[in-house]
Amino acid sequence: MPPPQKGKAPTKGAKQILVENTATVNFYRNMALGATGFYAAVTLALYSDCLTAGIICLNILALSIYIGCYQIMRYISRPTYGDNNQLIDPGLDLNMEGGMGEHVKDIVILSAITHVLTLISNYFWLLLLLLPLRAFWLLWTNILGPWFFQEAPQDTEQDEKKRKKIERKMKRYQQ
Repeated sequence: MPPPQKGKAPTKGAKQILVENTATVNFYRNMALGATGFYAAVTLALYSDCLTAGIICLNILALSIYIGCYQIMRYISRPTYGDNNQLIDPGLDLNMEGGMGEHVKDIVILSAITHVLTLISNYFWLLLLLLPLRAFWLLWTNILGPWFFQEAPQDTEQDEKKRKKIERKMKRYQQ
């Protein structure tokens, strides 16, 4: 194991982020198209007589998840160019650990796996229920939990003076 680096961790350049974002968006677009194409080909070849309105609605849901995630990834990684076509901002880094792009990529992966597994059994559509559970978990751990369980603010010097003043007044009235 190499020794830890001294100093600041290296950062990516704007052009590198732009190239990686483009490759990431293309990869997850192809993953969604591949899962959809594979599902459609196998379903039409083997299970065309088993198509119901519910299955069609669930496929529309999966397609809308793919389209929504693709649009979100394209939007948050959209680069900004200056007057002379010079790159100013490469957009949000989709490959940043713990970033928004990571959560969107997880949604695409779960949807693609679900879409392919439903060829085995329609009960695998229930895996899509993990999406709202994950969203609630992220909401709880990042926003709600810390807000509910934050410690009370510490007494300041001014609060301490006010408390002593009130105690003196109470003693005067008790006598």
